[in-house]
Amino acid sequence: MAGLQDCRKAKEEKTFDLSFPFCNPAILQSCNFLVSVTWHSVRLLRWLALVVALVGLALISRPYATGLAFVVRAADMHGAVRRIADLGARSVSDREISIPARTGAIRARLYLPGQSPRRLVWLVSGLHAAGIEEPRLATLARELASNNIAVVTPDIPELSHFDITPAITEAIEQAAGWLAVESGLAPDHRVGLMGISFSGGLSIVAAGRPSLADRVAFVFAFGGHDDLPRVLRYLCTGTEATPRREIQLTDMRSEVTVRPPHDYGVAVILLGITDRVVPPRQVEPLRAAIRRFLWASHLDRVDKPAADREFTALRDLASRLPQPSATLLTYVNNRDVVHLGARLRPFVSSYGTDPALSPSRSPKPSAPVFLLHGTDDNVIPAIESEYLANDLRGHAPVRLLVSGLISHAEADQPPRLGDVLKLAGFWGDLLSR
Repeated sequence: MAGLQDCRKAKEEKTFDLSFPFCNPAILQSCNFLVSVTWHSVRLLRWLALVVALVGLALISRPYATGLAFVVRAADMHGAVRRIADLGARSVSDREISIPARTGAIRARLYLPGQSPRRLVWLVSGLHAAGIEEPRLATLARELASNNIAVVTPDIPELSHFDITPAITEAIEQAAGWLAVESGLAPDHRVGLMGISFSGGLSIVAAGRPSLADRVAFVFAFGGHDDLPRVLRYLCTGTEATPRREIQLTDMRSEVTVRPPHDYGVAVILLGITDRVVPPRQVEPLRAAIRRFLWASHLDRVDKPAADREFTALRDLASRLPQPSATLLTYVNNRDVVHLGARLRPFVSSYGTDPALSPSRSPKPSAPVFLLHGTDDNVIPAIESEYLANDLRGHAPVRLLVSGLISHAEADQPPRLGDVLKLAGFWGDLLSR
């Protein structure tokens, strides 16, 4: 301290004691230079750290922003938030294509972005009479394509006929293999498999087959199932066993989940087991009536007068059918899940047991799997995605989101900020694959 004080005193008097080295002018000049260099270096390092942080933040937030814009457009939100979300959307064109398969060519629609796509996706609808013309499917395909993704939607006959059979899984597998290797649409010779409702579980089954090894970029199941017979039992009874406590991903306090099932489900079950509940001569007339009811239910969303005419005709038909078809169709017309479910429950244990129809009974894929499910889904309960996540553990990376924004494979619930942000993060991760 004494030396420093002497140095300060010498500086104040404009004289230096050259015998004291810290007061040597040459040394002081060097020290000032070093201090100046050090200060500039610190400032430079701070700026570099800030730039690195901003770049890192941009890289981290970009998928999230992409996911948020996708959610806003897919949910058809309006106002300023929609105008912002539309800024990054690309133009999309579509055309019909034909995909070769062992059982015959599959009609499909290809959605292409305005520039070379970075990923090819095979998007399979759920059971629906409108097939690839279903408006919600077309909207989802266009929104995906606007994110620089090529999207193919197939017209698999069993789906539009409401037949849950192994033929659907076979078609998914064969078409995905052709699209990945021979279509010229997959830049890295891999395809993303996306399935809605029952096709979600079937897409996971297909992805686990040897023919698609190293050909699947990811699998996305939207409201999908893990075990088909378990879902059919739920549709007949309204109850499903809760997963074991150690695998639960949501807060469940009861060993059994009780939720009234959608009437659509028991109508589909009756369609599949008609030959077991009515005499042979009544099978085809009853099946035709059930398909007519399911078509009228679709019309009820888009053309209510036409739907009302169909429902009226079906009630008249039920009065003219022989028993037991008349009673069964009346249950369908009245959406009487309680009585129809009780009639069908003894038969579902032998329906849908083929391993090709349930991920729980099939080899597991190794590609990343994304599971999205509605909290209050009453066609395929959200518990099925929890079972799926557990079954896939140790085989594939899994991301699961059970969202309050979704009913059954449709974002139609009132938006809440927390749910929107979680959904944005989920889609941001998926769209970056």
